[in-house]
Amino acid sequence: MELGYVLTEGKTKIVYAHPTDPDLAILYHKDGITAGDGARRSVIEGKGEMAGKTTANVFRLLNRAGIATHFIDAPEPRLTVVRRCTMIPLEVVMRRLPAGSYLRRHPEAAVQRFDPPLVEFFLKDDAHHDPQIAPQAIIAQGIATHAEVEQMTDTGRKVFVTLEAAWQQLDVTMVDLKIEFGRAAQGDLLVADVIDNDSWRIWPSGDPAQTLDKQVYRDAQVVDDALLADVRARYALVTDLTSRWEAMSR
Repeated sequence: MELGYVLTEGKTKIVYAHPTDPDLAILYHKDGITAGDGARRSVIEGKGEMAGKTTANVFRLLNRAGIATHFIDAPEPRLTVVRRCTMIPLEVVMRRLPAGSYLRRHPEAAVQRFDPPLVEFFLKDDAHHDPQIAPQAIIAQGIATHAEVEQMTDTGRKVFVTLEAAWQQLDVTMVDLKIEFGRAAQGDLLVADVIDNDSWRIWPSGDPAQTLDKQVYRDAQVVDDALLADVRARYALVTDLTSRWEAMSR
């Protein structure tokens, strides 16, 4: 597929203008994997294709569920055609179980399960390690309106329970999920960016020792060829599993 000019480039993707439609953009998924706000970086051959396929599987499921997203099509494994958005500089995190940064912030947390899923906001700022930000601060700083914060909270939970249910059918527990939102040209709020195997914690049979997500890469003491091969195998399995969702929903 022909690509337009580069709009922006991040750690794991390049965003191109659409060559003919100014209302669309094209995401190109790179082979990079990062951790620690980019402090650790590696390349896994084929990861971009797996990320693109997983993103397409996820967004097709969300679209079928009636959730407003920017996803249009995936004409090639590495390419995602989307509605062009102005991204809101927030990561919206939904949690069903306490893990990761939540436990670091609440080491004595007694909560075993959040029902409904807990929603937290983090400012996208690698230099300051994506600090948590309260809804009131989001509104006061003009990042989003009160109505948009409420919508992100409500939609975030809908996204989580939709994906959680799909994973449950495969005996996989989704622990938490990170998504982003953007404003389309008309101002409507859309689930945007990517949702792939870098975006969640997923535990087969509820067992963290079997985790299929990026946590293995984050936690590794040494990054070598064996580790990267292991991570690649997990990502390939996730791509295969999410590819089953469409048939399961029929």
